Amino acid sequence: MHFRLSSFGGLLTGCAMLFGMAAAPAQTTSSLPSAPAPRSADRSPSRWDVFMGYSYLAPHGSVTTDVPPLTYTNSYSAINYGAIGSVSYFFNRYTGAQIEYANHPDGNNDGISTMQAGIVFRYSAEGTSAFVHGLAGGARIGGPNYPGNGNNILAHPYTWGPALTGGAGLDLDITPRFALRIVQGDYEYMHADFGPQPYIGGRANINAARLSTGLLLHFGTITPPPPVQYACNVKPSSVFPGEQVTVAGTASNLSPKKQQTYSWSGQGLTVGGTTSSTTIDTGSLQPGAYTVSGHVSEGPKAGQSADCTAQFTVKQFEPPSVSCTANPSTLQPGGTSTVSATGVSPQSRPLTYSYSASAGSINGTGQSASLSTSGASPGTVTVTCNVLDDKGQTASATTNITVEAPPPPPPPVPSPEQVRLEQRLALHSVFFPTAQPNAAHPERGLVESQQGTLSTLATDFKSYLTFKSDARITLTGHADVRGSAEYNQALTQRRVNRVKEFLVQQGVPESAVDTQAVGKEQQLSKEQVKALVDENPELTDVQKKKMDQSLAVIYLAQNRRVDITLNSTGQQSVKLYPFNAADLNTLLSEKAPATKRKAAAKKH
Repeated sequence: MHFRLSSFGGLLTGCAMLFGMAAAPAQTTSSLPSAPAPRSADRSPSRWDVFMGYSYLAPHGSVTTDVPPLTYTNSYSAINYGAIGSVSYFFNRYTGAQIEYANHPDGNNDGISTMQAGIVFRYSAEGTSAFVHGLAGGARIGGPNYPGNGNNILAHPYTWGPALTGGAGLDLDITPRFALRIVQGDYEYMHADFGPQPYIGGRANINAARLSTGLLLHFGTITPPPPVQYACNVKPSSVFPGEQVTVAGTASNLSPKKQQTYSWSGQGLTVGGTTSSTTIDTGSLQPGAYTVSGHVSEGPKAGQSADCTAQFTVKQFEPPSVSCTANPSTLQPGGTSTVSATGVSPQSRPLTYSYSASAGSINGTGQSASLSTSGASPGTVTVTCNVLDDKGQTASATTNITVEAPPPPPPPVPSPEQVRLEQRLALHSVFFPTAQPNAAHPERGLVESQQGTLSTLATDFKSYLTFKSDARITLTGHADVRGSAEYNQALTQRRVNRVKEFLVQQGVPESAVDTQAVGKEQQLSKEQVKALVDENPELTDVQKKKMDQSLAVIYLAQNRRVDITLNSTGQQSVKLYPFNAADLNTLLSEKAPATKRKAAAKKH
């Protein structure tokens, strides 16, 4: 290991040269770019600062060795190259913690590296920040080596020892995220003990000056506390002379750790109090508008105090006012209503109440009276409420009561059995095979499953007639799209006639059944038929998918039906197709039943 001899004066000369370069005269021509715009003064300081840069180390110290037969002193010399990095975390705008690592290697293995931590203080101004820091930690220092050693006496390897650092620096902001550390100057003290033979022993005591520069990265921000805000209000905002006014202030963004002080003032009036609210006596005030000002403070700094203002009005004396209400406001002839009057004197003067009515009779004093509508005709009765104060000032208000005509007698209440029958009355559309019934045999066409549906309907409807004798049902006949309009019109008429005939055979009065045939009109669309299939609760999902494959056939079958409507309630029959009927194939077939094909040659 080789140590270069140098004097501390040389170190100071080098430092002076570096600072001299940084402080070049203004008139000196330079090719450097113009200085970046300073950071805005109101920008929040960073929470984290990360520094990376170049470092020059000038150690002043020596190692004295005493290894017989050798005794000599060797001095450390300046290290012109090195790297430095630090991370600082700031607890607030000014104070933070810092860790730092610096490495100054040397080709002859007499380099120095330090790893330290400590505290840092920062002050930020317009686009610049100055700082001081104090660090403590360890230094890894290269040991001495005897000149001309050869291989006889060994140099000690790097050894760790304590290190202390104190210094200051200046940063210049380039952007809100990046800054240039113009200079960081530090004083460092280090020492290390080097071991005995076979190494050259000794103790190194080093006083060093260190100069660094580089790039600084800002992360996060330290947001200053929001400024104190103050709002105040007056209740009531309008008073008469002699009434009391309460002023209350509401402060926000206060620090719970600080003591707040309050004060109040006013123009043309006296306001006292040292809390967040106060009262004002208006007995001596003239009518007009007044302004009250409040102040809150928790410190002398900007943002630690705030002001607020509020206004109130002292009014001149005014006449009274009154409001008038009636409960109930609608009566049957001969009924009674309570009339209430609420009078207000702005000066709180005593009031006298009186009442009058356009019909009926009203009696009462004070704030309520009773109106009797005996002898009053149906219509509107107007009641007038009056107040009179002790200064002769008056006010009136009116309210209206409606006298209704006697109500008509209530309709008869349906019996529970009638309601039950209306709810369970089975209304289901009735479906026919293709071309049935035909003209030759109009008595045919009702398959067994559809006869069962009609039998249930007949039983329930006959019971329903015992409670509602004027009840009626309407049968509406439909046909699919095949066949001419004339043919289908006649076919749907035969279908409603066949259903009516069956119901009459089951005991339903013929006069209670109406019929209409719509032929090819009012048909369900394929989309409506598909929706009915999808909504059919009697089908599984698998069956519904299968039905979708036969939708063209089902579309025709769904339109060969007679719908049923209960006229008294408007209830209409359910149009769900009887897919589970034993005679389903007959109903779905696109051809007329075999026994009827000649009669139904013109299928539709």
